[in-house]
Amino acid sequence: MENLVSLSLVAVYSAMGVYTVSFILFTLDLAKRSAERPVPAVAVQTSTVAAGGSTTAVLVAPEVTEADTSNGATRYQRAAFALAVLGFVLHLGATILRGIAAERVPWANMFEFGLTATAMGMGVFLLVQFWKDVRYLGAYITGFTLLSLGIVTVNFYVDVVPLPPALQSAWLVIHVLVATLATAFFAIGAGLSIMQLLRSQREVRKLHGLRFLDTLPGAATLESLAYRLNVVGFVFWTFTLIAGAIWAERAWGRYWGWDTKEVWTFIIWTLFAGYIHARATRGWRGDRSAWLAIIGFSAVIFNYTIVNIAFTGLHSYSGL
Repeated sequence: MENLVSLSLVAVYSAMGVYTVSFILFTLDLAKRSAERPVPAVAVQTSTVAAGGSTTAVLVAPEVTEADTSNGATRYQRAAFALAVLGFVLHLGATILRGIAAERVPWANMFEFGLTATAMGMGVFLLVQFWKDVRYLGAYITGFTLLSLGIVTVNFYVDVVPLPPALQSAWLVIHVLVATLATAFFAIGAGLSIMQLLRSQREVRKLHGLRFLDTLPGAATLESLAYRLNVVGFVFWTFTLIAGAIWAERAWGRYWGWDTKEVWTFIIWTLFAGYIHARATRGWRGDRSAWLAIIGFSAVIFNYTIVNIAFTGLHSYSGL
């Protein structure tokens, strides 16, 4: 078992090294895009004016489409994406080795949950490419994964230990797995919302610098993508809340007890329910919806870190 744990840690550090190079290359790709000259405007003739018989030429910048962004990958982006795939393979291997060493699912404490959730986030990011090309989020997702892995490995690492009685349940597999999936979709949705805010600043208020924003889809497109991913995450989080209540009844004899973890899980659900409802029925579009999505994901991070560390309760399974 000790050998497998050691191999898992080696794989974690190896993945972090590969993610570091991938992050640098993704950043260089953004820098290269920012350094390139903007696409020149195209002169378009208007209809003839009846009084003077003259025509007027109007300068119109060509619209950046999603196809333009996907086909314009630089060599930095291609290399960075290939390294992100390699880093994910090492990351996934580290997670599997940890599970084999523990002889259970690898998400029973803060370190293991962080290890699994970041692997899930990177995996979802890679799989989303088969649906939409969102490689422009590469610097965000690799940077976030690298930072998170470093924090959980240095600060939250614990040796493999037997499960407490309350965790010896099939609900550990179901409840936490779905929670990690929801977290992964919320993380990517938050990244798209951040890009949406920057893109809208560029479009409306003429944000100076950051020319790479001109190569991204429009703010409305980014908002739509974020909304779709957040809806998927919300469905998973709803199941997480329900499964947690069922598990609580099996373990402690009640479905709900206002434990700190339970309360924050419900707060997160409420935030994203409000985000979906407000955007769908109240016309909350643009920056307001983006900020609400970012706040929701920030609540997820708070729930994982501060709630687990600073508060005590029946869900005190951080292992620290």
